[in-house]
Amino acid sequence: MATITTTALLSGCHAFETVCPAIAQVSGVAVTVAADYSPQVKTLHLKACQDGKCKEDTLHLMPGTVAVDQGCTDDARPDGACSATAKPDGTQRGLLELGTLADSAIDVTASGQYANGKPMPTRTLRFEPKASYPFGEQCGRFISAAVVLDAAGLRQDR
Repeated sequence: MATITTTALLSGCHAFETVCPAIAQVSGVAVTVAADYSPQVKTLHLKACQDGKCKEDTLHLMPGTVAVDQGCTDDARPDGACSATAKPDGTQRGLLELGTLADSAIDVTASGQYANGKPMPTRTLRFEPKASYPFGEQCGRFISAAVVLDAAGLRQDR
């Protein structure tokens, strides 16, 4: 009886290993060109400076999408299959990759060319990246930096 009780008590105090997903994060500044402004933008050049280090490049803009739920085959079954599809949302998205991304302030400057060939006004923004723990604190911190460009200028995304 003593062995069973000791085993039960010790197993209740065991620190189980936490499994974290093996997901790498690209360090950079993500840019979304708003849907109502996107048709006007031909090229977008971005410069980002953080902690005295700067990087700049003309971004490769890709059409943005949103996920559209297509439902599940059988909601009553725990092993039922669910699906979604991507639908264009009218935005354009790009990424300026940085070597590292800290949680200190970032200065971002956007410039470029309109579809009619005229230069876009230069816009700047200083903001703090966001830190989160999407898989719990035991799995490490993710730092993200994202901005939206529209006719009014640059603003931090969510």
